[in-house]
Amino acid sequence: MNSRIVTRQHAGFTLMELMIAVVIIGILAAVATPIYMEGVKKSRRSDAQGALSSFASSMARYHTRNNFYTGAGTTGGGDTGAPTIFPTESPIDSGTKFYDLTIVAATSSAYTLRATPKNGQAGDGIIEINSLGVKSWDENDDGDVVDSGENDWSRG
Repeated sequence: MNSRIVTRQHAGFTLMELMIAVVIIGILAAVATPIYMEGVKKSRRSDAQGALSSFASSMARYHTRNNFYTGAGTTGGGDTGAPTIFPTESPIDSGTKFYDLTIVAATSSAYTLRATPKNGQAGDGIIEINSLGVKSWDENDDGDVVDSGENDWSRG
């Protein structure tokens, strides 16, 4: 006796299977995107911190040559503003700039340097370093770096 077994072969996915796959991908994207964006912001902030450290080295060299810090900026007799001895934006070596670098204060014996976020980094808080090496980051973005826990460059 010959018996034929008839099998039905599927040529693709059902609509329900496709919808489940789309929902899973959507959930993964919703979770991964904020984590990725925070990593990008942190990387940009680290680059600005490195630029500020290099800027501080440039200020030290300027002081060695001139015996004062004044004159390294563009306004107020060179005491403040955009630097004349260092690039004015960070990152230094790429196209899109995410921080403005400025001299907040400079005297004969002290200075404070600042990186102010802009473009895709706006709202991340200012970053500062002074001539004593004190590092500050306005983590809560309230406009100053004197709040508790903002006396370093790490996330509190």
